[in-house]
Amino acid sequence: MNKPLETPATQSPGDPELSRRGFFERITIAAGTAIGALVSLPVIGFVLAPLVRRPPYSWRPVGGVESYRIGETVKVTFTDPTPLPWSGITGETAAWLRRVGQNEFIAFSINCRHLGCPVRWLQGAKLFMCPCHGGVYYEDGTVAAGPPPAPLARYPVRVVNGQVEILTSPIPLTTFKS
Repeated sequence: MNKPLETPATQSPGDPELSRRGFFERITIAAGTAIGALVSLPVIGFVLAPLVRRPPYSWRPVGGVESYRIGETVKVTFTDPTPLPWSGITGETAAWLRRVGQNEFIAFSINCRHLGCPVRWLQGAKLFMCPCHGGVYYEDGTVAAGPPPAPLARYPVRVVNGQVEILTSPIPLTTFKS
């Protein structure tokens, strides 16, 4: 008497013999899982990388000490510390630099602490103004009016061999941490 073929649905759970269809089902599931894992690894890495990678900081020269007058606030430009090869002009950023003493400088971020809009310096009023949402900062960077939650971010500044250098970081919308 011929025995009918067993299908995975009719096999008993303890049956050690695996049908051809069951074998290919398991191979397909294993291959799909492996492909899914390979595809999701770069996405997971992209999402988690900012949590574990420290932002790059680098000292950027912005000119000689003699090119700045005491009490004057000027905009200085430099290359962003995280430029991509194709960044072009967007890899350039700036800061507001004020010479306070003989070898003492203060550098403020040009980005408002509210939403990151660029602030401008009004020499006559001695104020930094954000045109986007009405943020106003005093000349020391503290908030004078508007929605900014914190003072303008400051960059560390040093003078090396007569050259003024700013320790740059990505757009500092939060407190600078070195």
